[in-house]
Amino acid sequence: MAVTNDADVIPPQPDLTPDDLVRRARELRPLLVESQADTEERTYYSPEIHQALETAGLYRIYVPRLYGGCESDVSTFVRVLIELARGCVSSAWCYGLAAAHALQVATSFSERAQAEVFGSGQEFRAASVAAPSVIARREEGGWRLEGKVGYCSGIPYSTHFLGQAIPEGVAPEDADTEMLLFLIPRDGWTMLDDWGDQLGLRGSGSHSIVLNDTHVPDHRVLERTNMIDIDVSAGTPGLRLHGNPLYAGRNAGVFSMTLAAITVGAGYNALDEYEQLTRTRPTSLPPLVPRSTDPDYLRWLGTAKVQLATAEAALLQCARMHRELCENAASGGGRYTFEDDQHIGAIAREVIVQAWESAERNIFRSAGARAMVKGARMERIYRDMSMIAVHRNTGFRDPVHRLLGMMHLADG
Repeated sequence: MAVTNDADVIPPQPDLTPDDLVRRARELRPLLVESQADTEERTYYSPEIHQALETAGLYRIYVPRLYGGCESDVSTFVRVLIELARGCVSSAWCYGLAAAHALQVATSFSERAQAEVFGSGQEFRAASVAAPSVIARREEGGWRLEGKVGYCSGIPYSTHFLGQAIPEGVAPEDADTEMLLFLIPRDGWTMLDDWGDQLGLRGSGSHSIVLNDTHVPDHRVLERTNMIDIDVSAGTPGLRLHGNPLYAGRNAGVFSMTLAAITVGAGYNALDEYEQLTRTRPTSLPPLVPRSTDPDYLRWLGTAKVQLATAEAALLQCARMHRELCENAASGGGRYTFEDDQHIGAIAREVIVQAWESAERNIFRSAGARAMVKGARMERIYRDMSMIAVHRNTGFRDPVHRLLGMMHLADG
């Protein structure tokens, strides 16, 4: 299964401001809403939407200015994702989990690798999976990769894949410390037609890929590197190359913020539809009156609005915390530690839970059966948010809380 990528190279737009990017994302919402059913059927968004995202410069938010990117911060990316998910949750997931990893590559990989993947004049998009299901065999000049990787969200339009591999012969108990982080171009994998039967996020492009005898050169491999715990205490290649603290930080918390932004946007998506239902439909029980005049529907609408805004505010504060940690690390004023990263990720995870619980309690329960028929906008959002609620990252909530408690006490 193959997907067409870029028909034409979009000229760099490095002078786009954060507000420009957010506005352009907001302008795409009507198209995303209109295309939701088509996106689910295809299992990823259309070439038309892909072209619109390219033209808007949204794939280049994290790409360094050195290579024609916007070099914008996490707050900007979060705001853009919220707008896109307010139009289509699946499309935001497919886009976000491909566009987000430019930040990780620009932070951790060498100038040579970055020049190859960012400096070719083409767009950069990379799906990524942390689970090391690939085996790597050392050969002259690099490594030979074999394996199947599942849940590669954003892979249909990805130009690259960022993944983890275990060197051949490494014992399972040593995998965490011995694994490789690798970056391969599109011709290094085959995408399988195995996505779309799930409860929700059917249009997220989370297909599996197969790597069959794929060569990756040494300069696109980081040995003994686990992407969820990359030590940045000695600085990063990205900070030295670009001089921007944006490329001085850790990544696990940023990943959780990406998912949280999509969830908040999904909540607003449900809120928009709920408002429309409130304005146009009567109450379910007699005396039948317009929902817009009923105290309970007004309370449910207002509660969801406030709670989603609270979740958004917490998420933006989380992004500011990440920025401050990056700035301190870049200036030598402090370390960006594993504990810091997990703390930020945990806050973002609480945002996910709050957005889901607010939508579930205040919107989905009272939307009515007619709003939940197959193919209805509200029904699709419910399925999408349900999938986020059971996502592996969301499931890390309790284990990470225990870990943070343990580390806090150990700190004295």
